[in-house]
Amino acid sequence: MGGRHSSLKSTGKIRAKRNVLKRFERIDILTKGGRWKPGDKVLGLPKTKGVE
Repeated sequence: MGGRHSSLKSTGKIRAKRNVLKRFERIDILTKGGRWKPGDKVLGLPKTKGVE
């Protein structure tokens, strides 16, 4: 069979820097910064910087 398409690279390289975070990742960042605490709403979270 032929080679893979260039967009199907190994998942290890995706970890470098992502612009879109999962909700739980954003909550972790906001919690560490004191901008979110348990019991706060999880929809409409403030923007966060991407993780590296």
